[in-house]
Amino acid sequence: MLARLRQPWTDQRAERVLGALASLLLVIVFAMVVFVIAKAWPSFSHNGLAWFGPGGNADDQLKNTFNSPADPHHYAYTIHAWPMIYATLLTTGGAAIFGLVFSVLAAVFIVEFAPRGVQRVVEPVVKLLAAVPSVIYGLIGILVLAPFVNDHLLSVQRKESVAYVVQLTGTGLLVSVVILTVMIVPIMIAIIVDALRAVPVGWREGAVALGVNRWRAMWTVSLNAARPAIIAAVVLATARALGEAIMLSMVSGSVAFAPNPLDGTTFLFEPLRTLAATIVDGAEGLSVRPYGQTLYAFAAVLLVSSFFLSLAGSAAKQPMKKYGMRI
Repeated sequence: MLARLRQPWTDQRAERVLGALASLLLVIVFAMVVFVIAKAWPSFSHNGLAWFGPGGNADDQLKNTFNSPADPHHYAYTIHAWPMIYATLLTTGGAAIFGLVFSVLAAVFIVEFAPRGVQRVVEPVVKLLAAVPSVIYGLIGILVLAPFVNDHLLSVQRKESVAYVVQLTGTGLLVSVVILTVMIVPIMIAIIVDALRAVPVGWREGAVALGVNRWRAMWTVSLNAARPAIIAAVVLATARALGEAIMLSMVSGSVAFAPNPLDGTTFLFEPLRTLAATIVDGAEGLSVRPYGQTLYAFAAVLLVSSFFLSLAGSAAKQPMKKYGMRI
């Protein structure tokens, strides 16, 4: 038996084992999706499309769901999740936009302009930042950024102007977007750097030979060729930001409130709570059946959204294969 195991695997045997492992992974993912959606279905079926819309105080609705009577026929499922959906869109979209600008400029510097010594230092640091646990970023946000915003950017008059609606304490949209941007930028830089290096050197050198300077050649040739990978980087980083929970639970203010752009600059400081942060904040109530099913509904929305974002990221990289570039 031992002698048989020590024999080199044939290609056919390796193919079967690897195929079985890949199939098992697909089965696990499919089972997870089915399980979450099945758990979430009572919340969706009770509310219909109103589940995704505004209406009432979402915190009060969650509290009523948590305090549902024991009789299953009288469970309170009413929830209008728009404040949490809106908060998720604001934080994720803001972080993706600011992260895109910073990561493209940083990647161009690393690939084209940074000396070798700087590259050897910067690239490992970028990878290290991508591996830092989110709770560390949350601690920095709650202990450093939020107090700074509260003490230096929030005046008494600004706090009093919205005190009858919501309390401003420093935690909110601005701090959430800043920390989330810092979290996803390393992922985007790593992907864009690999994409820029995959562009054939001859393309850039040809542009330089025609009299174009290095910056112009990088901008018009390399970045244009790597555009599908840049889109993929944004999409994948957005999927990462979409499910961030611990950090946002710490720095967002954890209030089911929809910040109002009509409030001017105060809008940046208003608290909010994303779908993922709501799941973390209410995790202790999962044993309460209707409340747990409502949290599973939040998870189902995030799961489906992340799935389609991941597919979009993979599809965005396909055009690069036409030119023989792979990342």
